[in-house]
Amino acid sequence: MGTLAKADPSATRATVEAYLESLKAGNDWQHLLSDDVVFTSCTSPVRQITGRERFVEATKRFYSMIESLEVRRLVVDGDRACALTRYVLKPPAGSSFESDVAEIFRISDGKIATFDIYFDSAPYPK
Repeated sequence: MGTLAKADPSATRATVEAYLESLKAGNDWQHLLSDDVVFTSCTSPVRQITGRERFVEATKRFYSMIESLEVRRLVVDGDRACALTRYVLKPPAGSSFESDVAEIFRISDGKIATFDIYFDSAPYPK
């Protein structure tokens, strides 16, 4: 029986850290997504988007509201990582608010292949 090769956790960590640092700095983070990235928002109702262009289009409002980002914890296991983050978001109209998020990544060939998020949607403007 063959064994499965385990992904290099240092490469996984480097990709996720580069993504989060790019978000903090307001830099180009899109290049860290695979062309066929699968994004799942696990709030109710659950929403799934496939493909980098569709993901960028669907999330541009969120990304435009980021005032700051704190990585509270990053746990890596092989090709998977979980980042516990706190965003301070500023909508176009209204006050800033905080959002704690669990972000689950799977990395393949140095790119984010899957990306799932879990957060409380209550503080978000409707």
